[in-house]
Amino acid sequence: MTHTDLECVACPRLAAHLADLRRRETDWHNRPVPSFGPLAARLLVVGLGPGEKGANRTGRPFTGDVAGELLYPALYHFGFASAAEPLDGDKSANPRMRLMDARITNAVRCLPPANKPTSAEIRACNLHLRREIAAMPRLAAILALGGVAHQSVLRALCLSPAQYPFGHNLRYDLPAPLPILFTSYHCSGYNWRTGRLSRESFERVFAALRKEVPLAAEEN
Repeated sequence: MTHTDLECVACPRLAAHLADLRRRETDWHNRPVPSFGPLAARLLVVGLGPGEKGANRTGRPFTGDVAGELLYPALYHFGFASAAEPLDGDKSANPRMRLMDARITNAVRCLPPANKPTSAEIRACNLHLRREIAAMPRLAAILALGGVAHQSVLRALCLSPAQYPFGHNLRYDLPAPLPILFTSYHCSGYNWRTGRLSRESFERVFAALRKEVPLAAEEN
């Protein structure tokens, strides 16, 4: 995400919401949240959008909320992250955290009121996702977390979501030369609390991913 993207005001409702938060919470990020991880990565993880007291506060995807408590330990366990803990203390993003061969972004880069983006806002932000995917020369696999991310990825790839139904721990071999698409229930606090997603079922997705994106020492 460029500096221009960080100042994006293409969606009036989201721009007004963030402007209000900047007045109230002056120490928070309160802007479009940039992606995290190298563009040379082979894995792209796509979520829905920033959480108010998570990425919208810290400025890093999945950092500061419950979702990150599932995502980053899974990334670490399977060798995609240098640490399992995304926070440095209670508030700030861990400055020592590095992603290895992975990058994280969201379908919607701005925090929406009540954490619910409109269909128009999701479509408007799809251009950023399309550009990001195109800018990743080694991209081999995409993990979509939740139905909105799944549909957004397919739209960014100019594919019909109706042809690739969403579900947990699914794999789609998309038309060449597109990357493999993996899907998972979103690692949200709601899905975790209700038992729809467990740490074990979530990590099974990453086990399947790791087979397609092997560690450098395992290649060849």
